Amino acid sequence: MTPPAIEQSTPEERRAFVVEAWKCLHDCESCGKCRILKGKDPETLYADYIEGLRSYMDITLDLRNKSY
Repeated sequence: MTPPAIEQSTPEERRAFVVEAWKCLHDCESCGKCRILKGKDPETLYADYIEGLRSYMDITLDLRNKSY
């Protein structure tokens, strides 16, 4: 899945993408999403993307580099 470009999407479209991309699969052994998010709400972590302030990839890289 490719995140909607900030310039070509609405906050609602970006929020929907974040919610869908980070939806719980109820298979923690195989998924790993919870470990990446560290128990935090994806809408909170990606708020700057949803509001159009930072790219999805910038935030994702910050999460992977553990700067949140």
